[in-house]
Amino acid sequence: MTISIGDTAPDITLEATSDTTVNLAKLGKQAFVVYFYPKDSTPGCTTESQDFRDLYGDFQKAGVEVFGASRDKMRSHENFKAKHDFPFELISDPDEALCKAFDVIKEKNMYGKKVMGIERSTFLFGADGKLAQEWRKVKVKEHAQAVLEAAQAL
Repeated sequence: MTISIGDTAPDITLEATSDTTVNLAKLGKQAFVVYFYPKDSTPGCTTESQDFRDLYGDFQKAGVEVFGASRDKMRSHENFKAKHDFPFELISDPDEALCKAFDVIKEKNMYGKKVMGIERSTFLFGADGKLAQEWRKVKVKEHAQAVLEAAQAL
């Protein structure tokens, strides 16, 4: 199953940073972005998360919440969030339930070996709870700005 434009977020509750749980399907009338990234504290993932952090105030002004998600465990997420002062929550998905619902687990080539991992992807949901826009195979440079512009246009 692949989520498509116009679909609602899957009804899955997962642990998140700040001793919270997140269920994207139960955010009510809150527009939101969820960006999936491969691994905490790696160069591309750190840059992407910092870009969302730096634009977070603008997302808030647009009425859009931001969530990061990866397969990392809570301890790693808490350290990553604290080190870089992220104002948004990071969702821990070690069993890949959310990743699979968004179809972001893909075969990747790492140093000549084929492995299954998260394909960097971002999803923007409107206040109606429906998927408004998606970005797959994301390149980090200027991505957060493009997502912000789409969020502001909702």
